[in-house]
Amino acid sequence: MKRSLLPGMPMVALPLLGLCVFFLHPLLSVLTRSLVDDQGAFTLANYARLLDDPGLPRAAWHSVVIGATTTLGTLAIGLCVAMALHRSRLPGKALIRGALLLPMLAPSLVLGLGLVCLLGRNGLVHRLTGWPTDIYGFLGLLLANLMYGLPQVVVIVSAALERTPARHYDAAASMGATPWRQFVDVTLPRIRFALWAAAFLVFTETLTDFGSAVVVGGNYRVLAMEIYSEVVGQRDFAMGATLGVLLLAPALLSVWLGRLARRRQDLGDASPGHALRPERHPWRDAALGGVAALAVLSIVVTLGTVVYVSVVRLWPYDRTLTLANYLGGMPEGYGPVATSVGMSLLAATVGVVGVFMLSAGLRRLPGWLARPLQVVAALPAAVPGMVLGLGYVLAFNHGVLSTWLYGSVAIVAACSLYHYHAPTFLTMQTGMRRVPDALEDAVAVCGGDTRHVLRDAVLPFAAPAAIAAFFYLFMRSMVTLSGVIFLVTADLGLASVSVMRLDENGFLAPAAAYATCVVAAGGLALGAMRLLLHTLRDRRHVA
Repeated sequence: MKRSLLPGMPMVALPLLGLCVFFLHPLLSVLTRSLVDDQGAFTLANYARLLDDPGLPRAAWHSVVIGATTTLGTLAIGLCVAMALHRSRLPGKALIRGALLLPMLAPSLVLGLGLVCLLGRNGLVHRLTGWPTDIYGFLGLLLANLMYGLPQVVVIVSAALERTPARHYDAAASMGATPWRQFVDVTLPRIRFALWAAAFLVFTETLTDFGSAVVVGGNYRVLAMEIYSEVVGQRDFAMGATLGVLLLAPALLSVWLGRLARRRQDLGDASPGHALRPERHPWRDAALGGVAALAVLSIVVTLGTVVYVSVVRLWPYDRTLTLANYLGGMPEGYGPVATSVGMSLLAATVGVVGVFMLSAGLRRLPGWLARPLQVVAALPAAVPGMVLGLGYVLAFNHGVLSTWLYGSVAIVAACSLYHYHAPTFLTMQTGMRRVPDALEDAVAVCGGDTRHVLRDAVLPFAAPAAIAAFFYLFMRSMVTLSGVIFLVTADLGLASVSVMRLDENGFLAPAAAYATCVVAAGGLALGAMRLLLHTLRDRRHVA
């Protein structure tokens, strides 16, 4: 009876069509363009050209090195910060959590911009002390990536620590295990798959990131920068597509391994029990607190420098405080910010409706059909934003849809939506698991049709997930850069792209003003999400 209540295929048909047109089609366009010449004939010459330019293998090696180094660094620091939050009696944990949210509210290039303004050749440290500073290159890229990846590691590891039951520690303590042995024999085995999942996530994002590299990478070229140079600088779409496929391969492998690790972690957390309440340990708390304070201070100072630069007259030569950058000093005014907000609202609205329909429909399909569709819905997590954006150029700059999509907000919104489709879909699926099957049956037995089942049985339980998915899509679309860098035109500007353009031309104060606006918009969205979720919980308690 369950599958007859809410027909699955009509619900999933439209979302799957969107995935086919706006995700699979651009992805296949990139793959196809890498395998044909200018006349459309099949060839492997584009891949052979990878070895002709010594800069390309070097950029690939640089990408792997910076990815591996960032991953190791964020794992070490992130584990310490997560332990400080969940295995210590450290005061001020709310402040640490709040500071860790900041990198998630900004494009990755904003952290690079902050490092340039703070530690660049004409940075604040040099201006105040006279010390020679130069943050461009490997070190600057590493620091920017560490700060950007740290919050994600902390979130994943914290979730695993919260689900580690206190009874395991009680048993170890009763057998005389020291705190160190408890960490080695209890904590690490319980969170090992979470550490693997976090490692693969950070490696993938670092490998494919474009924002930090273009601002602070300097002569340390990585693959994302080479793709941008080939497409924008040389208009060589064939080589850009070939590099995109090269970048896609390790990203696919990393995401697949990360999903396996996360699944193993979830299986191990089936019966968590009561969480541990740590005892006071001065030396441990001081050590973990020191690492957490250093990490948080680095983030706050870097982003605080961006805010400071946004209110100076002419950085770095005239540091007189002024609001001129916000009152007419931004070259395009607030147009790019308004466009980013509108595009993000469009992506979030269409996206949350689509993933809701898809998740609700998949509940009604048999497992043999639902499982491959779930894989397709989660596949965008493995595709770098720059590769997807290049696919949009190849797929939609010509053809039937180009008349409506080229240079429009809709194509940018679609790219942002499908770039972040996988986390949105997984969030909605988590919410759908809370819907009792018996309640759906009861609504249907009472004569309710599909609309009534969705409204009265599904939506009340899935509403928190839908709210979280909406604001996640909105905030990620506000800060996206790599996925849309090929789609903006002279008449269609986005705030994140404006930050990059102004930085390239040396106008750091207006760039910082745009960046601050993006962070402020993300902060307001985060506050609105928490308010809505809190209101929803209060209403449920009253009911």
